[in-house]
Amino acid sequence: MAKINSAYTKKVIKHFKNPHNYGKMENYDGLGKVGNPTCGDVMWLYIKITKNKKGEEVIKDIKFETFGCVAAISTSSIVTDLAKGKTLKEAIKIDRNSIVNALGGLPPIKLHCSVLASDALLEAIYDFLVKNKRAVSQELENNHKRIEASRHTVEEKYQDWVQIEETIHKDEKNKKNKK
Repeated sequence: MAKINSAYTKKVIKHFKNPHNYGKMENYDGLGKVGNPTCGDVMWLYIKITKNKKGEEVIKDIKFETFGCVAAISTSSIVTDLAKGKTLKEAIKIDRNSIVNALGGLPPIKLHCSVLASDALLEAIYDFLVKNKRAVSQELENNHKRIEASRHTVEEKYQDWVQIEETIHKDEKNKKNKK
C-alpha cells in the first residue's frame, strides 16, 4: 500500500482506512449529491429521518458514497458521525469548521473537502424538507442555490465521468433488484 501523506492527522487516516456509514441507502428520506469543480470529487449522502419523543425530526440513519481523495472520504465519514442522531436543526449547524475540528485538522489544500461534506448534508436535509413540503429557511435555500450551481459546473466539466458514474449507480441498483 502506498504511504499516505503525513500531513494528515491520525484521525483522518483512520476514517479513510475504515470509513463509518459507508454505502448506498435504499429507501432514503433525503439525498444530497454534491461535487467540487476544483478537484472533481463527488459525494452522495443519504439520510433516514424519524421523530424523537419530542416530535422533532432526527437523522436516524445516514450513509455516504464518495468518489474522491483521502480527505474527501474522511470528511464524508466524520460528517455522518456528527449528524447521526441529531435533530435536523442541529444537523444544519454542522459546518466545515465542525468537520475539520472533529478530524483534528486538514492540510489547507484539502479544506474544500470539508465544505463538500457539509454541503452534502445540507442538500440531503433540503431534499427531505422539499419532498415533504416543509418550510425551508432562506439560509438553507441560499446554500442550495450555491451548491446547485457548483454541481452543474462539475457535471459540465466532467460530463463523461459523470455519465460513467451514473451508469455505475444504475447498474448496482439493477443488480440488487434482480436478486
